[in-house]
Amino acid sequence: MPYWNLYLQDQGFNYQEIGVLSSIAIVTRFFAPLVWGWIADKSGRRMLLVRIATWMESCIWLAIFIVPNTFQSVALLMLIFSFFQNAILAQFEGVTLFWLGDQKAKLYGKIRKWGSVGFIVGVFTIGAILEIVHISMLPILLLIIASLAFIWSFTIREPDSAPTSQKHLEPLLPVLKRPAVAAFFAIEFILLFSHAPFYSFYSNFLKSLSFNTTQIGSLWAMGVFAEIFMFSIASKIFQRFSWRSLVIVCLLVTSIRWMLVAVFSHYFIGQLFAQCLHAFSFGLFHLIAMRVIFQNFSAGQQGRGQALYSTMWGLGVAFGSVLAGHFWKILSGELIFMWASVVVLLGLCFVKWLPKQVDSSTT
Repeated sequence: MPYWNLYLQDQGFNYQEIGVLSSIAIVTRFFAPLVWGWIADKSGRRMLLVRIATWMESCIWLAIFIVPNTFQSVALLMLIFSFFQNAILAQFEGVTLFWLGDQKAKLYGKIRKWGSVGFIVGVFTIGAILEIVHISMLPILLLIIASLAFIWSFTIREPDSAPTSQKHLEPLLPVLKRPAVAAFFAIEFILLFSHAPFYSFYSNFLKSLSFNTTQIGSLWAMGVFAEIFMFSIASKIFQRFSWRSLVIVCLLVTSIRWMLVAVFSHYFIGQLFAQCLHAFSFGLFHLIAMRVIFQNFSAGQQGRGQALYSTMWGLGVAFGSVLAGHFWKILSGELIFMWASVVVLLGLCFVKWLPKQVDSSTT
């Protein structure tokens, strides 16, 4: 949610504290996805975990108004919130892919885009409301959303094809030793490391340049519109290009994106164009990730495969957020994004281990 760091700033936290809080919220991806993935693969009850997690999220947003407004208290709440948030994202991806069965290559992108639509609706709606009410009311709005997610989760059944309880889990090490898998996770870490200034400080960066909340929300929404477009056309792209070629495109376009954010920092149209590139820096890369996981991890490993994807995501953003927060005042937002533009190109060192061809019928 692009407004959370604005809320923290309103509550009196400085950039370094916001950077640490952002990394604390993300640091649970070091271990939480693996915990939830292990439980999901062991029990086969993915939707039960999703329901528990959405209920706990509702409780966290309520607790914001009860606990003291100190750095330690907010850090603890964000830690607990993100721990349960990790139970939702990875496992719900797994549930979706299980239900799609043999049609996942054709239908996954079309289904996944509705999550992006929900994000757009949320961003525009909350942005419009925050033009009327003070941003200190943000936790109430998030409480409502979390409660609705909890209620809606009861409309989705456990996948019939999901593996039931396993006494002995299949080991992951043989899969992780595959060059393509190891290289992909290394690239993911680098890509998300470069995303850290964006995820943690983009809204604050724009606000410091006198963009209002409607403009900020519009820019975030444009990024999601771009990923929806990518989700809609991706199946055709995968029929023509290899993972290696597509990952190279993702890295190069991401580098261009951060450079545009830095160079055209004061221009709304420049930021708008940069956000359109989210189709590649997130949308296309995420779809590649789902194919990597489903082609390399068995049904009994899917929970942990999704968890590893979330873990590497969290590692990259967490380390990047701490560094960005530390250097934000020393350097500037523009210079931080320029460095991100350079760093992401390190991912090109690993693309040679990715396969040149993809059999889309298997994903």
